[in-house]
Amino acid sequence: MKENVVIIGGGIAGIEAAKQLLLLGYSPIIVEKQARLGGHVGEWHKLFPDMTPARELVEQMTSEISGANVFLETTVSSLNRLSNGYSVVLSNGIAIVCRAILIATGFHLFDAEKKEEYGYGVYNQVITNRDLEHWFNSGKDVRIDGREMKKIGFVHCVGSRDLKAGNSQCSKVCCVTAIKQAIEMKEKFPDAEIYCFYMDLRLFGKKYEDFYINAQKDYGIHFIRGRVSEVGEKIDGSLQVKAEDTLSGKPLKVTLDLLVLMAGMVCNPKTTEIARMIHADIDTDGFLRSRNNIYNIMESDRPGIFLAGTCTGTKTVPETVAEARAAVLSIHNYLGR
Repeated sequence: MKENVVIIGGGIAGIEAAKQLLLLGYSPIIVEKQARLGGHVGEWHKLFPDMTPARELVEQMTSEISGANVFLETTVSSLNRLSNGYSVVLSNGIAIVCRAILIATGFHLFDAEKKEEYGYGVYNQVITNRDLEHWFNSGKDVRIDGREMKKIGFVHCVGSRDLKAGNSQCSKVCCVTAIKQAIEMKEKFPDAEIYCFYMDLRLFGKKYEDFYINAQKDYGIHFIRGRVSEVGEKIDGSLQVKAEDTLSGKPLKVTLDLLVLMAGMVCNPKTTEIARMIHADIDTDGFLRSRNNIYNIMESDRPGIFLAGTCTGTKTVPETVAEARAAVLSIHNYLGR
């Protein structure tokens, strides 16, 4: 009989881990709280830097785990240590005994309403990166549909690198996501002027720098180094954005038809719940604490509990997939002992 491995979370980390476990002869069991697999990536339109359709990637990945047991719209009710492993009780009443568990619960996006100065939830013309991705996929959003877009702005680092917001960490993918979304908006509104307000451009991945250069050269995206200090609504319904251009040292006012807030990654509250069940530690950045942050990032301090993806911190899609594969190898070695 194949040995069970429970995977908590059905995003791309959980899906990739299930695939690799199947190849090694295990019986992966995915527990996903949503009604579908794919996590945040499944909600996105295109993926940087190649502009690959996100749904194509998720469909390809899910097609490769047909042998896995998948519980959708299901959560973990309790997780108890046994003498030789764990008992995992699901919200549907099913109990699973296993020796290894992979936590792949992902992240949440920062609640942009907490940054009141940006006016999200107050002004219709202010949306988030998630809202824009939904519009790219559905083509339906009253805040965008049928409106003339002459000037569009993107604010980087919303809820990231922000001590007042309780998150001093860089979200890692906001800069390149803003570039991707700016390019997509330029393709939909060719005559629009598009501005990106950034603190520092942090482009960590392969081809990301080329992506940024092409955004300027081929699409005419304007990049302004400076934090937005205030957003207000004018009589005609447009937005007035106040910022400081820190390169020139001068204050700046820009009138926009749409402002997109790049909400950063924060820890998924479900991750914290799971951590309490197994008495695992939360790191100072709010994410799960690995055994260490250099050599054993896929391992927790609890025997048989492994970690993959953004439950331990901000990551790109390639990093998340690679980490899921590495976590499975660690699980295989652990069970082999």
